[in-house]
Formats: sequence, structure tokens, C-alpha cells
Amino acid sequence: MPDTAPIRPEEQFDEAAVAAYLSSTLPALFDGGPIAFDQFPGGAANLTYRAVAVDGSEFVLRRAPLGDVARAGHDMEREHRVLSRLWRAFPLAPRAFHYCADPSIMGKPFFVMERRHGVVVRNEWPSSFEDDPNRKRTVAGSLVDALADLHAIDPVAVGLGELGRPDGFVERQIAGWSRRWDRAKTREVAAMDAVAKRLAERIPPPQRATILHNDYKLDNTMVAGDGSLVAVFDWDMATLGDPLVDAGTMLAYWAQPDDPTYLVFGANAVAIGSVMPKDEVRERYADRSGLDLGSIAFYEGLALFRIAVIIEQIYARYVAGQTSDERFAAFEPLAPMLAEAAVTRLR
Repeated sequence: MPDTAPIRPEEQFDEAAVAAYLSSTLPALFDGGPIAFDQFPGGAANLTYRAVAVDGSEFVLRRAPLGDVARAGHDMEREHRVLSRLWRAFPLAPRAFHYCADPSIMGKPFFVMERRHGVVVRNEWPSSFEDDPNRKRTVAGSLVDALADLHAIDPVAVGLGELGRPDGFVERQIAGWSRRWDRAKTREVAAMDAVAKRLAERIPPPQRATILHNDYKLDNTMVAGDGSLVAVFDWDMATLGDPLVDAGTMLAYWAQPDDPTYLVFGANAVAIGSVMPKDEVRERYADRSGLDLGSIAFYEGLALFRIAVIIEQIYARYVAGQTSDERFAAFEPLAPMLAEAAVTRLR
């Protein structure tokens, strides 16, 4: 089944201008012949397109969505910087080739990266996985192991020592996501205010500082036919900070049928928690990373708070008419549901 589709009307761009730019700027990749474009329709935030050169070579173009968006969550320059360096030490990171800061070319700044082939698991398992629990467990285990391996990389050694400011990182996260909620909210949600207050009062001391993906979940990865990971995508929020922020994000998305978040993350998507229980995930990550997960409930609560804000930002774009993607109409009740789950996790 193809993983690309025609470009949605409101997300089109001047293909001739982009093709001319690519041919003149990256002649080693695009030799001046015609370039065909289509779109990867999955995902809910940044826009991802395929560019096919005349010789059949495929590349990926990434840009922020149109409209007024939070730069911290759609930072193409940051994503390019990370991917142009990290691939040498972390092979699951696709290599980035070029960043274009000129918004006149594609409507927003964008970058070019390599194309990986595999399956992004979102709403259902590939048919070949359905009756093979071992392959599903391989996906789950690979997801956990890859995160621990990322957190073992020395940021300085890969040229990313200045990617972020780890001191006070969690404090800034709480304050920053609270501000984003205030800007994006389409109605008042008392539980969001309660979560922000509890988080600010209970910050654990970090054990070490590492490279953070900062939105680590199953559908930001690509898997091969045997269940191993092929790639980790969406590095636009990558930074340096407490690695348990990533672990908490992974666990927040790891919905089990008895989780209050199952209706958000599991009912209409692959419920990875039915493949490997959370207790096993925590133990596996702790063993591989060497980190103490005694305070992991805090980080799961922080992740649920942040995810609620991101979902509300996307829903606000839909309400404002900045996208016609009808998937986003269903986002209206999700932020309150996640906020209540975060309150429960932080008790």
C-alpha cells in the first residue's frame, strides 16, 4: 500500500519554484530534470512531502504548517541541525542534507532529508503482523531499546552540545507549555490549571542530561517487516534535558485497555500496551539506560499535559479554518480527557 497521496489543496505550494530551487541548490541530488511531488498524509502537525527526482531517487521535504504556529514545536532549522549530525551515531535518525530559511520558496522554511522505507504504524498493524505476536513484541522492544540507546549518546561528541540548556529544563517545559495552552485553548479546562500547578510543585532532580527526542512515540517511527525499527522521525522539538521526559512521553502514549487514556491513544490506534505491558517497558528501559524510574509518574503526568496542549493547538488550527483535515474535528474532547488522566497520575 503506498504511503503517499496527492497533496491536500490547502497544503499545496509552487512546485515549479521548489523544483528550480532544489535543482540549483542540490545538483548532486537533483540533476535538473523534472521533480514530482506528493505528500505523506499521516501525522498531525508538520507537513511532509516526497520529492522524486528524474532518476527515481526519492527525498523528503519537511516544513511547518501554514498559519500562526508555535515555533518551538515546528522548528525546521532545529530538526535539520539535529538530523545533519545525529545520523552518524544514531542510525535510526535519517540524514538531513539541506535547510532553506527562505519562506518565499515553499511558503515556510523547509529542509531536505533522506527517504526511509518501511511502515509507520498508526491506526492498525500491517496485515503481516496481525497473527504474529512475536513481530509485535519486536516492535515494542525495539522502541524501548532505541530510546535508551539515544539517551546513551554524548551530545558533545556528535556536535549537539549546544542544542539546549539542560539546567532548569523541566521548569521551563512546565512554564512554556502552560503559556502555549493559554494561547491555544478554545475553552477553559480547570484540570489543565490543576496539572500545571502540581507539576510545578513536584519537580524531581534530574539524574543526567541527554539528547531528547521530545515527542517519542510509536507513530514517530518506521518499522521493517520483521518488526525492527527503520527510522525515528519528527525531531523538531529535540533538545538537551532530563531523559525521563522522553521515557514519560513514551509511557504516556503506551496505552493499555485499563488506562484512562486508552480512548485517546488505544481505541482508534494501535494499542502498543496490549503487546508489552507498561511494567515490562519500565523495567526494560531502566535496565538498558541505568536510570532510576522511581519518579516516572511525574514524567508521565508532564507528558499527558504537554500532549493535551499539542492536541489543542492542532484543534485550534482546525477551528480557525487553517486546515480542512477532518480528522481534527474529533480532537475537541481530547485535551480535557488527557488533563483528567494527568491529574490522576499525579495524585
